[in-house]
Amino acid sequence: MDVRGKVAIVTGSSAGVGRALAELLAREGAKVVVNYAHSAADADEVVAGIRAAGGTAHAVRGDVGDDADCRALIDSAVSTYGALHILVNNAGMTYFIAHPDLDAVNEQVWDDTFRTNVQGTFNCTRAAAPHMKAAGEGAIVNIASIAGVRGVGSSIPYAASKAAVITMTKSFARILGPEIRVNCVAPGFIDGRWLKGGLGERYDQAKASAAAATPLKAVATPETVADAIYGLIAHQVFVTGQTVIVDGGASL
Repeated sequence: MDVRGKVAIVTGSSAGVGRALAELLAREGAKVVVNYAHSAADADEVVAGIRAAGGTAHAVRGDVGDDADCRALIDSAVSTYGALHILVNNAGMTYFIAHPDLDAVNEQVWDDTFRTNVQGTFNCTRAAAPHMKAAGEGAIVNIASIAGVRGVGSSIPYAASKAAVITMTKSFARILGPEIRVNCVAPGFIDGRWLKGGLGERYDQAKASAAAATPLKAVATPETVADAIYGLIAHQVFVTGQTVIVDGGASL
């Protein structure tokens, strides 16, 4: 897909991988909707940077776990730019809970995690699909995690939610073709504030350990993950229903 002039929504794009991808898509000529749930100032900063570089973008607040918010987000893109071609389901959340601490995993943890990570992906995809069908082409990329492949990560519910995203990617790929391709990216350790906030003083050691265990002797950055997502959108035009692991080979 030539992204020049295409309309893209990246959920959770006020920071991290979402921000890096929104900026990349805009540099390549896409019109980008920057979605956020809480960080209005961060989202406005992303939009301002895109516009300063000559790109097109605007910000829309929306909680992807709320179906009405998802529909409003999609409608904002279509009403502003006239169509929708690209959706990246990047918004996500977690609780950092050691896996052996089963008693800490209460009902709220399950509900919050699945509401954003699983229902959010479903809600946005369902709302976007008719508009992509009308446009005659579409590319959807869901953001999972190596946690969903290996059962590791910040918590058991998080790992389970990302496994659900991987499975849902396959289901959507089957029913939304031929116009819409649906793929998934599953990153490993990503250098950035998400893990810094969750791991606290353990972050530097965890990063060093992750890099040491990786054939490429490094961890991912938001930009390297964004590159993988962009490849599935712009270049891998005969790939659908697949999950690309972006962890430098750590899971080998």
